[in-house]
Amino acid sequence: MKIAVVGTGYVGLVTGTCLAETGNNVICVDINEAKVKKMQDGQVPIYEPGLDLLFHRNIEQGRLHFTINLADAIEEAQIIFMALPTPPGGDGAADLSYILGAAKDISKIIKGYKIIVNKSTVPVGTADKVRAVFKENTDIEVDVVSNPEFLREGVAVEDFMKPDRVVLGTTSERAKKLMTELYGPYVRQGNPILFMDERSSELTKYAANSFLATKITFMNEVANLCELVGADVDAVRRGIGSDERIGKRFLFPGIGYGGSCFPKDVQALVMAADENTYDFQILKSVMEVNERQKTILVDKVLKYYKNDIAGKHFALWGLAFKPETDDIREAPALYIIDALVKHGATVSVFDPEGMANVKNIIGDKVVFADNQYDALKDADALLIATEWSVFRNPDFEKIESILKNKVIFDGRNLYDLQKMIDLGYYYNSIGRKLID
Repeated sequence: MKIAVVGTGYVGLVTGTCLAETGNNVICVDINEAKVKKMQDGQVPIYEPGLDLLFHRNIEQGRLHFTINLADAIEEAQIIFMALPTPPGGDGAADLSYILGAAKDISKIIKGYKIIVNKSTVPVGTADKVRAVFKENTDIEVDVVSNPEFLREGVAVEDFMKPDRVVLGTTSERAKKLMTELYGPYVRQGNPILFMDERSSELTKYAANSFLATKITFMNEVANLCELVGADVDAVRRGIGSDERIGKRFLFPGIGYGGSCFPKDVQALVMAADENTYDFQILKSVMEVNERQKTILVDKVLKYYKNDIAGKHFALWGLAFKPETDDIREAPALYIIDALVKHGATVSVFDPEGMANVKNIIGDKVVFADNQYDALKDADALLIATEWSVFRNPDFEKIESILKNKVIFDGRNLYDLQKMIDLGYYYNSIGRKLID
């Protein structure tokens, strides 16, 4: 098939590349000329494991193309994916200006039947708004399909190539047939393509992310209670995770969720509820708890130093909101840095992939180390904010030789408690026994 993808952000680039991998001819269009030029030259603009291999292979084999010209991109495309940002506005509601603006531009230049696919995460009713834009600007028939993405950063390529389900919102039989043909190669093992109305499809995305955010937040609350009552959150996690009704995933406690999806999707679902005069109390609590959890490591630091960290220097391992990505949007590490600096401390940081993005935001507010051990120089303590694999089995003798004091505040529970006892560290983690 001939496919156009409007927007080459995280979702758009993964979508376009993976669609090309199954033999489709894909043109990705973006208004950022410098970014498009880099992609045309073979440079992948984001870090996502496995993406570079597919990206280069499909460019070389002539199936993946990039342009700034919208008309060229959609001229022969049967299906047009819109993968555009929907950032929260000042009131917290999703901003649809990029989607509706692109729909208007497309509606004025199409010359024949097209399927318009909303790949972005959008509020309930967006498909209707997009359809109205086309009706206002053209007599040409289009079908508007809601196709929410369920890509996890760090494993997005695998998620796209082997989805556990494909959700498609449309009542058009013509669109159903073409979309089934398009997604057929990805569900050969029997995972379902779920057809539903557009509004149910749109709500499915928000509901899924909000449920997962709630599950994470619940476990963080349990971890905080564990510390007060002397229980071990790891034991509790295993105990409840073995219940098949609950499952093992998203039960690891930490310093809150971040990224581009959970924060804005929970907020957007709350806004949608408010607009329909429904008080979504559980999600409001989730947002409140998560906001506190992002800096719980700083609370532990302040307690240890008796609320005086002015002049202290800390090492921070991890900046990305999760491992295997360079995405720092709503990353807890940024909140930790801000809080430490406001209390008069200085910070050295290291992250395998996220440092350039952080530097673009905060400049010289922190010291950017060349490696994880360089970040420890002159540091009074080590804080861990992201569970990168490279941090899981460090050289503790080397850490001891560089750190001023054997003090670690671990926001991701990376290390075995008995090992930290044997090594003689002060070790403060989340929901577990304090090692002092």
